[in-house]
Amino acid sequence: MNHADVYYRCADGLRLYARDYAGPHEGAPAILCLPGLTRNSKDFAALAEHLRLRNRVICPDLRGRGRSGRDSDPARYRPDVYVADIWTLADVLRLPRFSIIGTSLGGLMAMMMAAQTPARIDRIVINDIGPEIDPKGIARISGHVGKSAPVATWKDAARQTAQINGIAFPDYGDADWMDMARNLYIQEGTAPVLDYDPMISRGLATGSAAPDLWPLFDALAPKPVLALRGALSDMLSAATFAQMKKRHTLLEGVVVPRRGHAPALNEPESIAAIDRFFAT
Repeated sequence: MNHADVYYRCADGLRLYARDYAGPHEGAPAILCLPGLTRNSKDFAALAEHLRLRNRVICPDLRGRGRSGRDSDPARYRPDVYVADIWTLADVLRLPRFSIIGTSLGGLMAMMMAAQTPARIDRIVINDIGPEIDPKGIARISGHVGKSAPVATWKDAARQTAQINGIAFPDYGDADWMDMARNLYIQEGTAPVLDYDPMISRGLATGSAAPDLWPLFDALAPKPVLALRGALSDMLSAATFAQMKKRHTLLEGVVVPRRGHAPALNEPESIAAIDRFFAT
């Protein structure tokens, strides 16, 4: 195991968790990897192992996910609270400045953090999300978050994972779906269960009714940004992606073929783009 387990308390007392992958030397540039709505730190394991050869990599579980505590008040499952939690983590780990890789919700959080305290953010990777979210994607996600039927075995979990995510990963085979299921579920008693609090769905409606996010995106203008879009994405439209590239002169846009929402960041195209971006 190449990471340390970090537990910390946020402002309201909830106990949260993050993986901390030490870099090659003390003071190595830090990267925070922020996951999507129902995902957790396990999603970034392979990428973190790759990046830690040059960087310190921190992968948190947002509240209600993974090894972080479940919130007794579902009203706190919302982006501004998640962002406050991550600022607390950055302070606990004494990170004066860091970069962010944010998938979906994590990408929105990255934009919020850069707008709040730009001096602490170096550069940002936004994975398949933008200032305008395609309603088709919101509708699809709303149809399954917190609503999936229980499963009895890991084979069932992999099958359910494929049913929900097949549109985004059309070339995945059985082994790929099992790997994804191992990240999405956790063994509880005799059966696997989804590794998140079903009540996180309470914040989904709020997110779909978000105000105009273009000002947040435009505030990134001074910073280098890498934006990844799955070629099959139903969350980040080609039109929004094109507008992002037009409005941000320091943005590099990369389309990941045969991926929907969201690229897993283990694709050769994704890894090459991220390596190039952080080596610049």
